[in-house]
Amino acid sequence: MKRRILLVDDELAILLTLRAILEMNGFEVDTAASAKEAERKMKNGVFEMVISDMRMENETSGYDVIRKARQQPYDPATAILTAYPSLGNEWQIEGAHSLLVKPMNTDELLRQLESLLITHQDQKMGTHAPTQKAAARKVAPGNHLRPDHSFPAGKRAL
Repeated sequence: MKRRILLVDDELAILLTLRAILEMNGFEVDTAASAKEAERKMKNGVFEMVISDMRMENETSGYDVIRKARQQPYDPATAILTAYPSLGNEWQIEGAHSLLVKPMNTDELLRQLESLLITHQDQKMGTHAPTQKAAARKVAPGNHLRPDHSFPAGKRAL
C-alpha cells in the first residue's frame, strides 16, 4: 500500500515537481495550493504525512496547516517546506516534526521523508527508542549544501 502525502504549496511549479518526484518513489501524493484547501483535504482524507510551504496566503500559513494536521485523528507526520531557513526553532514550537529547506537535492529529500515517517510511526506505536533502520537513516533537517553552497557532484536540486 502506498503511503499518502498531502503536499501544500502555492507555487504550481513546486507542487508539480515535488509530486512527480514523490510519486516516482512510491508515494501517493495529493496537493493543495492554499492552507484552506489543505484543511478541506485533511478533513476528507487520511495522510501519513503533511508537508506545507511556510509562506502562502500570509507569512505563516504553513503553521496554520501544521496545526490543523496535528488536530487530525490519524496524526500525520508534519514538515514545513521553506526557502527561508531562518525560522530558528519556531517550526518545532508550532508543531512541525521537520524543516525541509528549498532547494534540496532529491536523494536528501527522500532520505529525510523516510526518516521522518519511520520515526513518527515508531512514536505513534509507543516506541520511544528509534529502530535500527530509523537510526541508520537519521539525518538532520536542513539544507545539505557544501560550505561553498554547491551540491555534491551528481546530485540534483529541486
